[in-house]
Amino acid sequence: MSIRVFIYEDNEIHRDSLRALINLSAELEWVGDAPDCSHVLDDIQQHYPDVVLMDINMPLVNGLEGLRQIKSMHPSVKVLMQTAFEDADKIFTSLRNGANGYILKKDSVARLSQAIMEVYDGGAAMNPGIASKVLAFFKPKALENNLSQRENDVLVLLAKGHSYKMIAEVLHISYSTVNSHIKNIYIKLHISSLGEAIAYYYRHVAQL
Repeated sequence: MSIRVFIYEDNEIHRDSLRALINLSAELEWVGDAPDCSHVLDDIQQHYPDVVLMDINMPLVNGLEGLRQIKSMHPSVKVLMQTAFEDADKIFTSLRNGANGYILKKDSVARLSQAIMEVYDGGAAMNPGIASKVLAFFKPKALENNLSQRENDVLVLLAKGHSYKMIAEVLHISYSTVNSHIKNIYIKLHISSLGEAIAYYYRHVAQL
């Protein structure tokens, strides 16, 4: 079964490119698109996508407001934010409002497709260059690290910007095993997002 994707992008040329990319992928299915989030709840109700690819800077109703509305009414829909700039404020706002991932428009076509599949599978996707932007917004937590050695290995690679697939390849384990380790990391560290995992690593592990 294909992953149903809805696109929000005000640039018509880029929107057409994204639509073409999705239509060329056997794993993805384009279900609709719009130039802004003016009718976001109607869009979701009508097309009910699995993943929304959300531009941030759009006229009328932008992606941050669109994200807020989607997560308030349809929390199970995954939202992957996409923008041209590494804007720290918008990154922080997106993640705090429930974004499932945050990538840049300059990221490769392969990375975009992989990011969509990662968030659909329950993971979190983030451009490595964005990860460091997140750290300043998270206060250090005095948490005891009860992670196993393999969970620590996964945390290190996750913090360095590796995708779930890349972690699986480096550690010679399956994709589902990576998912299981990351779920355990979230539980043991009492965190709930990729941003917090990265922050924990740089605050408590990288300095050791």
